[in-house]
Amino acid sequence: MNVTFQNSAQVLSIGIFFTLMILGLATSLPHAMLTGLEAHGVPAATAHRVSQLPPVSILFAAFLGYNPIQHLLGAPVLASLSAHNQAVLAGRGFFPHLIATPFRIGLHEAFAFAVAACLIAAAASLLRGKLPQKPAHVPPTTGTAEAELLPDSVAAGERPAGTLARSATRK
Repeated sequence: MNVTFQNSAQVLSIGIFFTLMILGLATSLPHAMLTGLEAHGVPAATAHRVSQLPPVSILFAAFLGYNPIQHLLGAPVLASLSAHNQAVLAGRGFFPHLIATPFRIGLHEAFAFAVAACLIAAAASLLRGKLPQKPAHVPPTTGTAEAELLPDSVAAGERPAGTLARSATRK
């Protein structure tokens, strides 16, 4: 039962983490994308359209190491830009730099929740009290409890099926 709860809690934890990451991205990513794209010559209407895309796709593009800017802008828009701006927008550094601050904000929100959850768990653990102590002296067992757990044939001295017989010539 404990493992079931742990598995369920792990799935819930991942869901909460990604939800908080996406909420953090949604607050600051549109502005970062809009200003970053306009700074490199992308027309305002196109930059606004691209900046309003859901942050989920941006988040998973970042996790996969994919730069979606070239695909999001399209070939006609890229062709209208200078060669330098085309190289920067389609390059390896523009997209990670563009989403770095919004990603940091999302991580901050997710880790703040994790700290709060850990503090609540620690307080609940403290309120639980001490665990009962085991007695200092445990009386020896007679061996009858183990015999009750074994099948009747084994308890009577018979060998279970599938076990090898001991060699009589063993020294």
